[in-house]
Amino acid sequence: MPGWRVRAAGPLAAAALVAVAAACGQSAAPPVPAAPPAAAPSGLVPVTVGVPGDLAQAPFDTARTALVPAGWTMSVWARVPKARLAVWAPDGALLVSVPARGEILRLTPTGPQATASVLLERLDQPHGLAFDGATLYIAESDQIVAANYADGRVGENRVVAAGLPDARSPDLGGAYAHALKSVVAGPDGAVYFSIGSTGNISAADRTATPPRATIMRVPPGGGAAAVFATGVRNGTGLAVAPDGSVWTAVNNRDQIADPRPGPDYGKVTDYVNDHPPEAVARLTAGRELGWPYCHPDIDAGSGFVRDAQTNADGTRLDCAALPPVEQTLGAHSAPLGMSFVDGTLPQPFATGALVGVHESWNRNPPRAPEVSFFSWHDGTLGPQQTLVGGFQDQGGSRWGRPVAAVAGPDGAVYVTDDAAGAVYRIAPPGR
Repeated sequence: MPGWRVRAAGPLAAAALVAVAAACGQSAAPPVPAAPPAAAPSGLVPVTVGVPGDLAQAPFDTARTALVPAGWTMSVWARVPKARLAVWAPDGALLVSVPARGEILRLTPTGPQATASVLLERLDQPHGLAFDGATLYIAESDQIVAANYADGRVGENRVVAAGLPDARSPDLGGAYAHALKSVVAGPDGAVYFSIGSTGNISAADRTATPPRATIMRVPPGGGAAAVFATGVRNGTGLAVAPDGSVWTAVNNRDQIADPRPGPDYGKVTDYVNDHPPEAVARLTAGRELGWPYCHPDIDAGSGFVRDAQTNADGTRLDCAALPPVEQTLGAHSAPLGMSFVDGTLPQPFATGALVGVHESWNRNPPRAPEVSFFSWHDGTLGPQQTLVGGFQDQGGSRWGRPVAAVAGPDGAVYVTDDAAGAVYRIAPPGR
């Protein structure tokens, strides 16, 4: 079995992980009032984000107001610059990936805030994390690896899938817009991982080796990775539902031209503000999600619409033959981390999907970042609801951008934020 290309690191003080951390025990300056958040979605109320004194660096040197369900609280639990995806380990620690630093951090609950240590370092843009029992799967930019996890340490790794494309791939010339990958383990022992597209409408990804803009599957027990779903521009959200099905939340394309007959046909106009929506889809073997030739059609209510720039005559792909996606988010929502909860949270959030909605640049006015919830009923997901909001004020300025949300063993929700450099604890009443 091959060893790590990197070395595991020993414990590191939490303050050393935060570039802007104040000295332990130092009191923060009194917070400056912030601009009010945008109007609260139905059922949410404003709360002041709690911040321990030694974690009160920017943006928490200003009092921040979030929107949560009535009776819930929100606090800064850890400061982790550029925190991305997260998973709970069997020993009750929260593992957080930091691809910008090549690290995976281990956050251990110790009262109102976490104690942090570096679990692994010098990885190649580690992003997705998943457990199957004691086996930890890590999605690096160029490979998927697995290792045994015990007592806060990882053993030697085995490579599950190698030679994945990233910016160092010879045929990509140093450019790769979606090199970060996600991974989940299915209940049957298969391993699923995402390979994002190299760009916005880079159709050559579909015929590359291995094909990009896909979800790949490694069979139980190992073996060659094979394409499981195609036309998935950037399926960063990847999770297993309570019934064992695999789901993805997809970042669809930007700068889309208007495909409707009329004077604006084929032009980039205000149509781009709300098109195409982001897809939330159940993945089955061979499923096609259309990109870059077809996109979910919110105007017609279901199905897909042709891309006027890449598939004007329909010869590239028959969009009418594609089954509708199960749910959507607003265009340019940029869903990232996705996870399922099944009985951990109180009603009406007991069973469903949590999605970190990062929001992107390609909309005016900008859509607000949030943590979304999709309820689970009869084997499918209901419409999008906002679980946590308030990261953007009325003028469109943002102080935070959620990446991933995972329910903890204590019945709270833990949210990573790569813009604020934080991990939040959002707790229902009494937790």
